[in-house]
Amino acid sequence: MNFMQNDIFEKLGNNLFKRLDFKNFDSNELKKMLFKMLLIRIAEEKISENVENGIIKCPCHLAIGQEAIPTAISQLVEKNDKIFGAHRSHGHYLSLNLDTFSLFAEVLGKVDGCSSGFGGSMHTIDIKNNFFGSVPIVGATIPIATGAALANKFDKNGSIAVSYFGDGACEEGVLHESLNLASTMKLPVLYVCENNLFSSHLRIDLRQPDLFTSRFAKAHKVKSIVIDGNNVLELTKTLKNLISKIRKDPEPLFVEAITYRWKGHVGHRDDIDVGVKRSEDLKFWKSKCPIKRLTEGMIKNNLVSENEILEIKNEINHKVDSDWQKALESKFPTDNLLLEKVYS
Repeated sequence: MNFMQNDIFEKLGNNLFKRLDFKNFDSNELKKMLFKMLLIRIAEEKISENVENGIIKCPCHLAIGQEAIPTAISQLVEKNDKIFGAHRSHGHYLSLNLDTFSLFAEVLGKVDGCSSGFGGSMHTIDIKNNFFGSVPIVGATIPIATGAALANKFDKNGSIAVSYFGDGACEEGVLHESLNLASTMKLPVLYVCENNLFSSHLRIDLRQPDLFTSRFAKAHKVKSIVIDGNNVLELTKTLKNLISKIRKDPEPLFVEAITYRWKGHVGHRDDIDVGVKRSEDLKFWKSKCPIKRLTEGMIKNNLVSENEILEIKNEINHKVDSDWQKALESKFPTDNLLLEKVYS
């Protein structure tokens, strides 16, 4: 067992990877979760394939293996909540709208993309579904989400802000400034650290003195939890109660979801030979695949049949292939649009 497996089990014990508890979840609800996670996975695999073959030209940061986190949270947000992504946000975007066409068109630079083809993979946005954008600058949306939470508090509307970021963003000063303000002013903001144990090509033990990032929240007296980021049911159940509390009694909450990205920092490669060898870690974390765990548990508990799973996969594959083809046929933006969304 390597460093990350040892350290995780030593600090959290086997409690991190609990068996999925299906109590209080009905079959239809579970199938919706499975559909959403599979859609995110298959869509990102399509993007990975077309980065590799050169059809997609823009840098793409993939989150394959992390699908449970946005799937769980997307079920718990409400109409006026504001959600902010990071540079690895395809899943955050798709979990809210299932719109693979607009995502594919965007990474292809087409006018039908969610940012009219001008933003690419790292500039997704869907205000209609409360996703107020992702940016390539590490940690840049954290203070914006904090400001949105401040506005919510002034408006007394019971809404929250959600900020997604990775463990690498915890090394940025804006996180600490935001945590300080949110703690001092009791802002209704959910900070979601998707701790996939890597920033760029460096493991967390080579960058930080501790595996867990929730210690930063404690320093600012922000409540925090550490949770299995590959257990969609545990995430849903735990966060449902906590989000309900911060709506009623505003205060920040820091959620550290332990997970792992299967692909390298950017692009289609696994990066098992870049910076640090990941082959053992990757094998271990693939055994903890959030989709595999949910699927096997549903079958074992007679909540879905293998034929139904095949039907779900076929439906998603058809949608993804159809939307990809449609995006390929979409037009590029014309020159006159270059200044349309520029502000001075």
